[in-house]
Amino acid sequence: MVEWECLIKPREASGLDPEAVHDILLGITSPMTYTEIAERADYSSNAAKKHLERLAEMGIGRANRESRPARYERNEGYLEWQDASRIATELSVEEIIDRVKPLEEQRAEYETQFGTTDPSAVSAFGHDDHETIHERMTTISEWQGVVRDIQLYELARQLAQNDGHLLPA
Repeated sequence: MVEWECLIKPREASGLDPEAVHDILLGITSPMTYTEIAERADYSSNAAKKHLERLAEMGIGRANRESRPARYERNEGYLEWQDASRIATELSVEEIIDRVKPLEEQRAEYETQFGTTDPSAVSAFGHDDHETIHERMTTISEWQGVVRDIQLYELARQLAQNDGHLLPA
């Protein structure tokens, strides 16, 4: 019996990039139909829909099947988990804690400056001066980024402490 190995994978032979639908889904910032994603990926609509359904089942994307045709978007929670997992792999628990300390100090400064613990409770538009409004918007945005980073590092710490799991074994 003759043994042989196929040197060309069927997907490559078709000329389709197996990662195109995945990459486009993760790159979009608002929901799109499978036909719009198919066009960007240079896929047939049916092939794109099949891949998008698989990505939604895996939790990488989300499908809104109530709209016609269905609309797909990336799952922000998946991206956050991916970021936290990367941090947990690259840093020790002690290094993660060390990175959080200055962020917590920054958060405390913002809370003192604005008299609240919630950046979404602060309005940037209470001033007539355009420059002041812009500066406040920038500061509030930076504060929200600090809060997000603290939450991301906390998730990474949990992953690092629990061998890649969120819950202890």
